[in-house]
Amino acid sequence: MQATFDQRRQSRNTFRTAGFSGSRRPHASLWVLSLLIVLGGCDGLTNFSDPGSSVSAENCRIDRDFLVSGGVPKDGIPALTDPVMVSADQATYLVDDSRVIGLHFDGKPTAIPHNILWHHEIVNLNGSDMDLAVTYCPLTGSSMAFDRADLNGAEFGVSGLLFKNNLTMYDRRSGESLWPQMNREAGCGPNAGTALTMFPVVEMTWGGWRELHPDTEVISANTGFSRGYREEHYPYGNYEQVDNAGLLFDMPIDERRPPKERLLGIAEGRGGQAFPFGALDNGEPYRVVETTLAGAPAVVLWSRSRRGAMAFRPTSDDRSLSLEAREDGIYDTETSSRWTIDGTAVSGDLEGSQLEPISEAYVAFWFAWAAFQPETALWTGND
Repeated sequence: MQATFDQRRQSRNTFRTAGFSGSRRPHASLWVLSLLIVLGGCDGLTNFSDPGSSVSAENCRIDRDFLVSGGVPKDGIPALTDPVMVSADQATYLVDDSRVIGLHFDGKPTAIPHNILWHHEIVNLNGSDMDLAVTYCPLTGSSMAFDRADLNGAEFGVSGLLFKNNLTMYDRRSGESLWPQMNREAGCGPNAGTALTMFPVVEMTWGGWRELHPDTEVISANTGFSRGYREEHYPYGNYEQVDNAGLLFDMPIDERRPPKERLLGIAEGRGGQAFPFGALDNGEPYRVVETTLAGAPAVVLWSRSRRGAMAFRPTSDDRSLSLEAREDGIYDTETSSRWTIDGTAVSGDLEGSQLEPISEAYVAFWFAWAAFQPETALWTGND
């Protein structure tokens, strides 16, 4: 399939006449990025030929000026469902610095690599006691997982639309409702306003996750689609460069931090808290940052070597803990048990215990976090 700029413009015009303004203009320097997205989405099924027929203006609770066609049809970026999993040593397409979304699914450590999600954005997992959608938007750097029980296990697909440059999902059963990922609820359609329950995940390097969980499962490169999943096949050029202000569609950018800096955000209403990686990284191997969330104590754990952070309630087995960073790890002062950044005690009296993760915490680029959480508190490195 050959894609042209005219086809891309035509896609936007068709979307506009169906009842959405699409007034945000693509950033000129990213026409090539648009082309790569189109080329990467050649096995789509059907387009939202008339989204106005079921997703009308009165059914939208989001600003439709920021809801635009991303240049691919519905399912043009094909979500995966129950992909083949392999052991860590079989995932030869990954290198230690590859980024993965780590979670515990069906009682097993599981890694969902960005390398896979560059091309698929959503992985639907069906388990014995839970159904999840693990999602990553390469344009906003946002790694999030949702419990699909909220929709009776409905699978999510990629709509081909973007809201504030963010992945917009749809319910594959009907295709009528649109779910911007970072909105964490349906923005348009019959389900507008219906919230999704987040499932806790931690994003870090593949080498870091594998060291913590050598028995992890990871998605095989054999997905059934012809894609390049190795690092050298990253399809977005220099898009992730921390100070690169180029976006697919122009939007206001909060200039307090570099636009593509990764952060750990804890979502709460329109505010929440943002912990930029650049502020967390003070040169020490580990860091513990104490905060409060909804009036209760919380901590952010950071590992420099793993380039990852996660937020937890500092309790285990109904026992309050005080955590501190040392040269060789994170310890509680009560028992001197050692904890990993995914909240597991790996030595000491509490070995095997788990901290309570804050499921509303996730990693994203600063520009996107500030757009979705405009009243965010920004942590700048002072304890």
